[in-house]
Amino acid sequence: MERKIQAQGIHHITLTGADRQTSIDFWEGLLGFSLIFDQPNLDNASQGHLYFAVGKGQTLTVFTDEARKPQTDQLEDKIGAVHHLAFAISQSVLTQVSERLDERDIKHTGIKDRGFMNSIYFYDPLGLRIELASYRFVPPEGATHGDVLAEAHRLRVEREDHAIADVHVADAIENIMTKRQPRMSDT
Repeated sequence: MERKIQAQGIHHITLTGADRQTSIDFWEGLLGFSLIFDQPNLDNASQGHLYFAVGKGQTLTVFTDEARKPQTDQLEDKIGAVHHLAFAISQSVLTQVSERLDERDIKHTGIKDRGFMNSIYFYDPLGLRIELASYRFVPPEGATHGDVLAEAHRLRVEREDHAIADVHVADAIENIMTKRQPRMSDT
């Protein structure tokens, strides 16, 4: 039997950026991710390497080069390319995103209903699609969003429904709670 290399999550994501200030203005100035350190790219001394804290102890890094300038063309959807990066936000922030993007003249999709979450999409200064997403549920204590979504998916498939909807999420939460804390009345 071949053994897996068991990854435990995303360590960081590194993007090829333009100049230093463009990266700082977008990642810290717009999205609020703190610039936590800045050093040379250890594999290419002509480039900078910015590290941003993106929450839950994770980082996003950007290689910068003062000779590269932002591009306004959207990146192509090609096999192997990154389609988009999604970042978690709260429902209260989501209600303000359209207004705050409009203030900066950043085109966006408006809020989209994804059944179990709401999202808004726009592009960074380099043409990378960004999604800001907010789950519409809180997982039960000790469970994760992934636990709830896996159970909601199982229910959706079992019921032959097209996509996960609120009813699947609500029933998934109930199932998870029942498994963790059986009711005497069910025996």
